[in-house]
Amino acid sequence: MQPFEMVMNPKQVFFSVLIFGVAGLLLFMYLQVWIEEQHTGWGPMKYLQPVPRIMSTEKIQEHITNQNPKFHMPEDVREKKENLLLNSERSTRVLTKTSYSQGGDQALSKSTGSPTEKWRIEKHQGAKTVFNKFSNMHWPVDIHPLNKSLVKDNKWKKTDEIQEKRRSFLQEFCKKYGGVSHHQSHLFHTVSRIYVEDKHKILYCEVPKAGCSNWKRILMVLNGLASSAYNISHDAVHYGKHLKKLDSFDLKGIYTRLNTYTKAVFVRDPMERLVSAFRDKFKHPNSYYHPVFGKAIIKKYRPNACEEALINGSGVRFKEFIHYLLDSHRPVGMDIHWEKVSKLCYPCLINYDFVGKFETLEEDANYFLQMIGAPKELKFPNFKDRHSSDERTNAQVVRQYLKDLTRTERQLIYDFYYLDYLMFNYTTPFL
Repeated sequence: MQPFEMVMNPKQVFFSVLIFGVAGLLLFMYLQVWIEEQHTGWGPMKYLQPVPRIMSTEKIQEHITNQNPKFHMPEDVREKKENLLLNSERSTRVLTKTSYSQGGDQALSKSTGSPTEKWRIEKHQGAKTVFNKFSNMHWPVDIHPLNKSLVKDNKWKKTDEIQEKRRSFLQEFCKKYGGVSHHQSHLFHTVSRIYVEDKHKILYCEVPKAGCSNWKRILMVLNGLASSAYNISHDAVHYGKHLKKLDSFDLKGIYTRLNTYTKAVFVRDPMERLVSAFRDKFKHPNSYYHPVFGKAIIKKYRPNACEEALINGSGVRFKEFIHYLLDSHRPVGMDIHWEKVSKLCYPCLINYDFVGKFETLEEDANYFLQMIGAPKELKFPNFKDRHSSDERTNAQVVRQYLKDLTRTERQLIYDFYYLDYLMFNYTTPFL
């Protein structure tokens, strides 16, 4: 008697293969998501799901704590940058004197190695000293009383009162919600948007679409690089690399400037700033933002996009841009022009001495210039840096753009910039 043999017909074979294929695909997708979560530390976020507008104290603290710079700079890049700064000859010269004062010379006298070996020990001792000093640095950086001795005109009285209220509000907010720890390995990213003007001892944190182009012009004049802010072109401001950033200094240089210079930040209503960035980068020809951001946005968020749009990336719609902004799995990364101020300038770590606003830009800026002792003839320029014929982005323009969005999408934009609204006491927008 022949043993029983099970024979599968072609239909059964097909369905078996299909089931195994689907199971394999699901397993692959699950593993891909799991691996991504392990790399980023972020769990999957439900796309376009609203979150409560009113957050608890614990939730706000979680938001601030999660402003972790390490997610913006890969570990290997960050380590290379820190090692480069610490190991430069310039840093060694500065740090060596400190090492001698703390026993570094004794270590060298005991060494019987070659001059090269002595140089290595010398450099190591110096770097170690500053690292130890910096690890004891008080975070957040202390806020200092503004030096108003150079302000002689009584017309600034109201501006000064407003400034004190802003400083106090931000300080109280950070005391209440900003109990965050900070590690020195993240230092260089934390200060990477801060420009330095040594002559007048200014630290200015750049917030794009909040008057930063004209502020850079002012810094160039203060640095003696130009005689007038009105004669400096857009390209010279943004691509000339004439200004120094705080992360270009060694640890001692950063430490000293953070604690002795006047630290300023100028902000803008988050919704206005967002619309301004969109108009600037996507409503006009742009050789960078269209191919880099536009193509990726259109490809992911526009069904049945035409071939021309996919090739050149032009014509991104505001709704598509918002879908990109709110997507936890963006096809292309964030950009400083629409990044949150809380992630650009870290107000609860740096503790800025002066908080200006775009809404009162000229008045705030000219008061600040008088306060730091700038030349009397130097006034903050009021011209539009680019697309001067376009209407400035204001509340009315913003409302026109928001009309294209659903209520849920408008709510999510507000939630995205929630910390910026709270920190700088901006009114909740009409949603």
